[in-house]
This record gives sequence, C-alpha cells and structure tokens, in this order.
Amino acid sequence: MTLPACRHCKTPMEQVFLDLGHAPPSNAYLSPHRLNEPEVTFPLRLRVCENCWLVQTEDFTKADQLFDADYAYFSSTSKSWLDHAARYAAEMTKRFGLSGESHVIEVASNDGYLLKNFVSAGIPCLGIEPTASTAEAAEALGIPVLREFFGHALGKRLADGGQGADLITGNNVYAHVPDINDFTLGLAAALKPQGVITLEFPHLMRLVQYCQFDTVYHEHFSYLSLLSVSKIFCAAGLRVFDVEELATHGGSLRVYGCRIGASHDETKAVRQMLDEERARGMASSPYYSGFQAQADAVKNGLLRFLLDAKRDGKTVLGYGAAAKGNTLLNYAGVKPDLLTVICDAAASKQGKLMPGSHIPIVAPAKIRELRPDYILILPWNISAEVTRQLADVAQSAARFVTAVPEVRLL
Repeated sequence: MTLPACRHCKTPMEQVFLDLGHAPPSNAYLSPHRLNEPEVTFPLRLRVCENCWLVQTEDFTKADQLFDADYAYFSSTSKSWLDHAARYAAEMTKRFGLSGESHVIEVASNDGYLLKNFVSAGIPCLGIEPTASTAEAAEALGIPVLREFFGHALGKRLADGGQGADLITGNNVYAHVPDINDFTLGLAAALKPQGVITLEFPHLMRLVQYCQFDTVYHEHFSYLSLLSVSKIFCAAGLRVFDVEELATHGGSLRVYGCRIGASHDETKAVRQMLDEERARGMASSPYYSGFQAQADAVKNGLLRFLLDAKRDGKTVLGYGAAAKGNTLLNYAGVKPDLLTVICDAAASKQGKLMPGSHIPIVAPAKIRELRPDYILILPWNISAEVTRQLADVAQSAARFVTAVPEVRLL
C-alpha cells in the first residue's frame, strides 16, 4: 500500500491520528424528497506528518463537493460570533492604522458578518467567497464579493490589478483549504509589502487536550499547530510575528503574518507558544498515538446517556445542527430513535435532515411544543449563549447537556 503524502512537505505519512469510519460531508443537509436517493459518504481519517507535524485528512473529497451553491452555514447565526467579528475589526483598525486609504480582503467572507464592520467604518474591502448562498447575503450588505476559491493565481491577479491588501483576514478557513501551500502563496502574493495577514483556526493542542474530535470533518482538511503553520508560512516567504490564544471554537489561535522582510517585530508570544507546543510533545510521535481511545470514550459516554434516557422514558432533543454535531452523531450511530429532532435557528437548515443520521431539523419554537427532558447542545463551544437564549425552556424543567469532552449536565 502506498502511503499518502503530506500536503505541505510531501513526506509519506504512516501514523494514523484518528479514524472515524465513513461519513457524509458534514454540511450536506438533506431535503425530505432526497431520502430515497443514495447518500454519498467518504472515509474520515486523519494522519500526522512526522516531518512538519501537520495533521490532515486523507484525500477522498474535493472542495467543490463540499462547498457548493447550497452550502448551509451562515456565520451571522451566532450573536457571539458577530460580537467577536466586531471586536476584531475595531482592534485591527486601531492597531494597524486602517483608514479610507487602506484595503482589507477577507478570504471566506461568508455572509458579510465581519466585513460589514469595515464597510461601516468607510474602509474599502473585498470578500472572497465561493458559495453562492452566503455571497448573496454579503452583497446585500453592500460588500463586493468575488465568487471564487482563493489561491496563488487569484492572489497574484488581485495584486497585479491594484487590489493588494493592507490586511488579509481569514477566520476558520485555513483548515478548510485542500491545497494549503497554494493558498498560503496566494496570501503572500496579495499582500502589500508591509501588509498583515491574520488567520484564526482551532488549535490542535486544545483539540487534543479537550478531546474535541467532533471538530473533525471532511471540510477541515488540516488541524493546525503554530509549529506547522510557521513552517508553511516560511515556505511561502512569510513569517509569524504575533499570536494570540482565543476562546472561540473551544480554543483557537490567531496568528499574525507578514512578508519575511517586513518591519513588524516578533512578539514574545510567538516563542512562548512554540515552546509550549514542544513541551507538550507536539513535535514527537507519541503525542498523537492515544487520541483514538479518547474519541471512543466520548462516543461511548454519549450512547450510554441516550440509552439510559430512553430506558427511563425521558425524551432528548438536540440543539444546533452544526458540523461538529454531525461528526459526533454519525460516529456514535445515533438515529431519531435516540434523538428525536434537532432545533436550529438557521432558516436554511429547518425542514431538512441531518446527513447520515437523518434526524429532522426544526425551528427552536418546537421546543415548547415537545417539552423535552433534556436538550443536548451539539455546538458545545456556544453552550453559554444557547442556555441564555433558551432560559425560559430550562425553567420548564428541561436540562441542558453537552457531550464533549464528556457528558455534562449544565
């Protein structure tokens, strides 16, 4: 058997990090009339490169199979994420002196959740977003959008056309690109000589620490540490000059990048994070060898909870038809007999069914009619926001539950 090669450094990868069997794409929500059609699934398996330490999916899908015109994720659904974006825009504007003479590019601009803040401030911007449904929403806010996948060719075209960027931002996109080298070369090409790149992505260190295996899905091609990102940046003529830890998505990094020759001074935070990753063993194979058992323990804990609830005559419904929920439910084999429905505030998902598990997705108002004993919050990273939104439901005796890193009653 020929071993798959690392996406970044092309080293053959022998070590498996996590194997979740076969699953459909996590955002491939089904309309009821499609239930009699074959449902496509792909292997969901991660390997680690023992040269550059990039954790990555094996290649079984293509980006255009995952991010199509019906892509259902809209960033503006979460108020906490909108607040995060507004704070980011204000901080970057102040730190880097952005003005009406600047140019901001967001890669994977989704529905305009972030760039609308720059539009309001009179700072010229451009969104790059290949999915038509979200691009239309952004354009309705007055944000110019290129409906393309980003890479080196597009980055060079933007620079050659006078649209180089003072700030390029990418929130939760770096892990989603199948060709991470071409994408990073695109960032370098589109960047002005003293421009800044900021990328936010879930931190592999926290994923392992808190067993967040449900953040693994086909749309996430890479699982990133500062160790691996620094190497990928360097190969593209870029360097990381600052890094911040964020609470988003269960623990994320925001890296600040620039051209190798730019004048931005490297902060102490970069060396401190690299030292911590090495101290935890992230530059050695044993660190990656025990994660499968941790994931299995989470899966088994959820099944025990759901089976015990059914035995005791208790009803459980889910909240949040998120990609991470699809990973968890499909790996655990949960079907509507154990989780009757899933409520979600996104109108684009309501009336559809979860991929793989075929659990119906309904509006949150349905909770009051069904009067469940438990509400399983699948996007555990926004559990505090969800419990506040549904406080009146909790007063009617429903208990909130999360399953990662273990079953917890909130």
